[in-house]
Amino acid sequence: MTQFPSRVPENARTARTRRAVLGLMALFSAPVALSSSALIAPAFAQSAAVSPINDLYAALGQIQAPASGTAEARAQIVAPVIDRSFDLSTVLHNSIGMRYTTLSADEQSRLLAAFRQFTIARYVSSFKKGGGAKFTVSPTTRPAPTGGSTIVNTTIGDGGDSSTAINYVMMPSGGGYRIVDILLNGHISQVAAQRADFSSTLAKGGADALVTLLNRKTAKFMNN
Repeated sequence: MTQFPSRVPENARTARTRRAVLGLMALFSAPVALSSSALIAPAFAQSAAVSPINDLYAALGQIQAPASGTAEARAQIVAPVIDRSFDLSTVLHNSIGMRYTTLSADEQSRLLAAFRQFTIARYVSSFKKGGGAKFTVSPTTRPAPTGGSTIVNTTIGDGGDSSTAINYVMMPSGGGYRIVDILLNGHISQVAAQRADFSSTLAKGGADALVTLLNRKTAKFMNN
């Protein structure tokens, strides 16, 4: 697993930041990469695509505050921002793959509810109270290799020389943009990394098995 480079001994704040980023990096277990483009997105699309990321990072900063409360209280802070910033239905669909279309409406609904809680809990676990992660968002976006989407470049670090590229694939939605994938180190797809785990669980035990898996992961994150 990638480690933070460091020029000085790791202090407590840097260690907390490192754990936060490694918590996100742990999600990217499959080395599936997307190619990049040097083109720049039109100016009118840049601010619309960047805005959800700024909102997400503001919420992550809030849940790191020493007085941010219990895991449940911190989940309540970040939950509405995740709902606005992510197209969770598309993320789940793409994380499962073609098998998603064979599920009933009820199965899709139950999976989406479990996936939403899983996503919220993952951020609560990764960005702990008292954490020191610093977020930088580039104001300039670029088209993604897949048609119609836009990439927002960001870094997460400790405010020093060490940082990790965490980029976001954004799709137009409701007059704005929403997140449909996250790219570790600028190119490793979270959706692709999740697909092996999600699709294999679904194939073995159906929607109930995947709901159980997501709920188990959620409980672990919330108690971590």
